[in-house]
Amino acid sequence: MGQDTIPQPFKVVEDGSITTPQGFRAGGLHCGLKKTTRHDLGAIVCDVPAAAAGVYTTNIFQAAPLKVTRDSIAAEGLLRAVIVNSGNANACTGEQGEADAYEMRARFAEAIGVSADHVAVASTGVIGENLKMDKVRSGIDALPSQLNGGLEGAEGFCQAILTTDLVQKMVCVELELDGQKVTVAGAAKGSGMIHPNMATMLGFVTTDAKIGSEALQTLLREATNFTFNMITVDGDTSTNDMLVAMASGLAGNEELTPQHEGWAAFAAALRYVCEVLAKAIARDGEGATKLVEVQVRGAESDENAAAIAKTVIGSSLVKSAVFGADANWGRIIAAVGRAGVSVNPATVDIRIGDIVTLAQSRPVAFDEELALEYLKGDTVVIGVDLNMGDGAATAWGCDLTYDYVRINAAYRT
Repeated sequence: MGQDTIPQPFKVVEDGSITTPQGFRAGGLHCGLKKTTRHDLGAIVCDVPAAAAGVYTTNIFQAAPLKVTRDSIAAEGLLRAVIVNSGNANACTGEQGEADAYEMRARFAEAIGVSADHVAVASTGVIGENLKMDKVRSGIDALPSQLNGGLEGAEGFCQAILTTDLVQKMVCVELELDGQKVTVAGAAKGSGMIHPNMATMLGFVTTDAKIGSEALQTLLREATNFTFNMITVDGDTSTNDMLVAMASGLAGNEELTPQHEGWAAFAAALRYVCEVLAKAIARDGEGATKLVEVQVRGAESDENAAAIAKTVIGSSLVKSAVFGADANWGRIIAAVGRAGVSVNPATVDIRIGDIVTLAQSRPVAFDEELALEYLKGDTVVIGVDLNMGDGAATAWGCDLTYDYVRINAAYRT
């Protein structure tokens, strides 16, 4: 089945948030890790032990919080909370960094009265610097009083996880299972160092559906492959990428398994939440002015289509052409040809928006002014049809601008 054929047996909750699913509270505060006064420490807490799942970066150099979170979920497959700091990645910090991450887990667990194994930890920010633990400790001690189940708590958490992001990223949907309302929500951060092979910079999903940890893990990984694994901003996979899902089970539905008649509907809701967050990260790429979507069709397999889509979306030349509003389809065909999968060089079609620029691998005369006007918009869709099979995939990214270099030239300072 092509990647974009997603049924939508759910509705978007416009004013929903990560605290909308039953049992969840969240909040954030400024503890002093950032040079600004913006929040830099936050948490999501569940009133009951929640079934948990996680997906992590494939980067060999994995930050200390990932080890802690893996250990927590592996213990029982349950979480009561996740605590997150921004401003410092706690990555490549050796034994001290690992000790600090475990201390964060233990101290927050004590602060909210739960087992340490029921707390996950995530960090994002500058690599290679030790956490200022005096500030972290005081922040953790104050954090429980900032937690609430309303939008204020959710927005406080979302602010606490941002680094170079310009906007908060949050989405919520609801559907009916076994006559009960079930809610799925998500929040994420990510703007630079985005080229995941597992998830995103940091992502968090909450739901009140009743589902086991193993089943949730299956669906989370599947959703990730179609969404977070299909975005790129700059081709760099972070040391800290993590996606964590928590299911409180308080909605009252029968436990979700592959045999449950609502399994596909819940999977579609989860995938939608992940896709919205993934696209929001791509749109918010550092210095970006446009969201770019690459749709590949007619490949020999979905895997081949995905490889091509990710190659095109990650091409610096394609990204630069989009920024310059240049309908240079030569950049696109070159990326298609170096994706490392089977392509018939005589049957490729390319379109930019609705404008056909290549048909059966031969140039098509098109209105350059019309193409220029389209490329000046804030969303650009590039279509590639290989005319070889039924494989399909969609990837998302952004344009490459002068501001990307400016931001990353001085990220640490």
